[in-house]
Amino acid sequence: MAVTERKPPKTWSLLGDVRRRPSVYEATAAKFAYHFRREPAPFEMDPNAAINQWYLEHREGSPFNVGDWEGFKDPAKLTYSDYVTLQHDRETYVDLLIDHHEAADSVAALDPAWVSTLTTLLVPLRFPLHVLQMNALYVGQMAPSAFIINCAHFQAADEMRRIQRLAYLTKMLANSHGEQIASTSTAREPWQSGAAWQPLREISERMLGVYDWGEAFVLLDLVLKPSLDSVVNDSLASLAVANGDEFLALLLAEFQRESARSQAWASALVTYAIDQDPAMADVVRGWVAAWAPLADAAVAGLSDLFATAPVAGDPSAVRESATKARESLLAAAGL
Repeated sequence: MAVTERKPPKTWSLLGDVRRRPSVYEATAAKFAYHFRREPAPFEMDPNAAINQWYLEHREGSPFNVGDWEGFKDPAKLTYSDYVTLQHDRETYVDLLIDHHEAADSVAALDPAWVSTLTTLLVPLRFPLHVLQMNALYVGQMAPSAFIINCAHFQAADEMRRIQRLAYLTKMLANSHGEQIASTSTAREPWQSGAAWQPLREISERMLGVYDWGEAFVLLDLVLKPSLDSVVNDSLASLAVANGDEFLALLLAEFQRESARSQAWASALVTYAIDQDPAMADVVRGWVAAWAPLADAAVAGLSDLFATAPVAGDPSAVRESATKARESLLAAAGL
């Protein structure tokens, strides 16, 4: 009886004839953005419908475009399941950190002068941090590949986590040092009229009006977010240490982990785009040059508030750190 060699079954894949089983990361994202460059229009309705025209102008028509976005991969290769598991572990850590400091009554023991600084410098952050979240969601909504979409949406979730934890800290401060700290007006009035906050408010509100997906990504992830993250997660953490606030320093260090993950995928995306089309380097540089002065002004405004702490921070050091953080990210992106 003749023996017939048995061939291994072929694995169907949208990735083409790769002769291997796709990873979970690939299987849950590859070519999910089916409507990108779809003819005659992205979505199955009148090609002249507003939504189709919006995507055609601000996504397909963006100067930040290459022949194939599917080749980009998140350096962390996070799926939704991976992200949830990762953040569950990190949230457990933060819960334990909060429980420890609540039991020790650390917030109640803070110097009232330091609490005053936090009221001025920390409490209004809810507004610009929400803008970072909103813009990350917009980038995710408009991005041409699910591999990019996932990165942007995970980043938006990170921003919400930071907002929620800082809101909890604000309430802790209010419980120990006066309910007015957690009032809406305490956050809103500096954001709307405080001189130190107006440059950040300007670039934040202008960013909400940037509709081109590529420019929105560059402004968010290469200009404003790395600058603001440096001020909040790095410089403010150092100021907290100098003023005896271990709790805030450890909390902000936790958010710096997420900032590093955001910078990793952002630099990888730019590197990928430039590898596909070297002309993308000039496109990105143009947007960075246009927006960097506004980001620098925003950092300068906030840096002045560091000098009001009981153990004062050096505004020039805050500005220098933010500039170095952005330049380091641009260098990692090949710019």
